[in-house]
Amino acid sequence: MSNFKEWCDETETSVSTHKLHLLAADPAKQLHAVKVIAGAIPEYYAAPSRIADILNRLGKPAAANFVEGKLPTLPSIKSGDLGEILCNAYVTEATNFKLGIKRLRWKDHRNMSMRGEDVLAFSLGPKAGALKILKAEVKSRVAMTTGVIEEAREALSSYKELPSPHAISFVADRLYQAGDMALSDALDKALLIDGLKVAQVTHMLFTFSGSNPSNLLKTNLSAYTGVVPQKYVALQVKAHQAFIKDVFDAVVK
Repeated sequence: MSNFKEWCDETETSVSTHKLHLLAADPAKQLHAVKVIAGAIPEYYAAPSRIADILNRLGKPAAANFVEGKLPTLPSIKSGDLGEILCNAYVTEATNFKLGIKRLRWKDHRNMSMRGEDVLAFSLGPKAGALKILKAEVKSRVAMTTGVIEEAREALSSYKELPSPHAISFVADRLYQAGDMALSDALDKALLIDGLKVAQVTHMLFTFSGSNPSNLLKTNLSAYTGVVPQKYVALQVKAHQAFIKDVFDAVVK
């Protein structure tokens, strides 16, 4: 968890029927934010049970080396990974979509980006057919631009605004392996029998930047003409690059 309320001021703006949230980090609380986020990062790259097993069998240095070996070393990949991690945390803390996987655990290489939707999260009600899906795109930049936001918008609207079948199948497979049969079964049924429906989907566009992209996001959101509920979230950390470096340095330390 990232406990955004402890280090960010949040404002909400309505744009038509949709919502735009600005999370502005308090510079005076940045050290606290770094500590909190760094403490949560290892589990995004490896299951806690896997880390604990290595710790018990091989000791603390080996466990530390295992985690460090998962962390990206390229600044651009660190930026993208941290944006995805922060989006995952925000979804869990601030929405009803609590279910899913931490997909960075399945990266092909620590310095490579993963294909597909940046974040998929789910809610599963007690009634049959109560599956709801959050499809999120994440962009991390020092200064957010119109072009970058339009790129994210295009990705959200791809596959007729639905999550890609490949991404849903990937999540279902990982859930099955982990023994989460309720959600895995629901995804299989939606993908293979019922078909995914636009009415099941919510979109999130999450930006992590040094600049304040609120006006750019408002313009983009105002131009959206589809029927899927939209939630745009902008996390502004003015010392964007230093913040990323400090977080990953803190994980290593």
